[in-house]
Amino acid sequence: MKLNKNRTLRESIADALRDSIMQGQLKPGVKISEPALASQFGISRTPVREAFRQLDSEGFLQVLPRRGARVAPLSEKDVREFYEIKAELESYAARLATSRLTEKEIDRMEFLNNQMETFHREKDYKKVFNLHNEFHEVFIRAGGNEQLHHLLQMLASKFQRFRILLTIAGKSEGSIAQHREIIEAFRSKNPDKAARLVAENAIFGKEVIISEILGEMQ
Repeated sequence: MKLNKNRTLRESIADALRDSIMQGQLKPGVKISEPALASQFGISRTPVREAFRQLDSEGFLQVLPRRGARVAPLSEKDVREFYEIKAELESYAARLATSRLTEKEIDRMEFLNNQMETFHREKDYKKVFNLHNEFHEVFIRAGGNEQLHHLLQMLASKFQRFRILLTIAGKSEGSIAQHREIIEAFRSKNPDKAARLVAENAIFGKEVIISEILGEMQ
């Protein structure tokens, strides 16, 4: 693992560990030693401990009191529960947003989706991931329910591992196509269709991870 000199120590360690987990170099259940990492990089244990806490909150690590940290297991149950909750909450957000989205906001969503397609072809999956987040953020914010927005942010943060996994596996084509349909539903001011399509977009992620990715990562 290499540290990024342009990031803080905590961010750099978190990035390096996250990348190693997503690339399969650190398998689920593998223990990670805080003192060993600090020694490897020639730094104090404080930024390592902070990075562990961050990755624990994102679902990449499990920090065990007095026992160190380990790579969090990949659970089909967790995948199902996350995407089913995401489907319900985001479909409600879409229903709220349908009458409130401006043409400028819908145009923004279309631009973001086109950018997703471009960077997917270029295999720049980090940009695809960020653009996907921005796409959903537009209509969630437009719904005007701040508590719902906050709940979805917390949920997305806790299960960031699943969402990154789906992106770096190169499985974004289906999601991009679904986004086009979602945009058209918003343009036609059809709340039932928008809500259904947004829910289907989440369930698509669940099915791809369970059927095509999960077993390979164990």
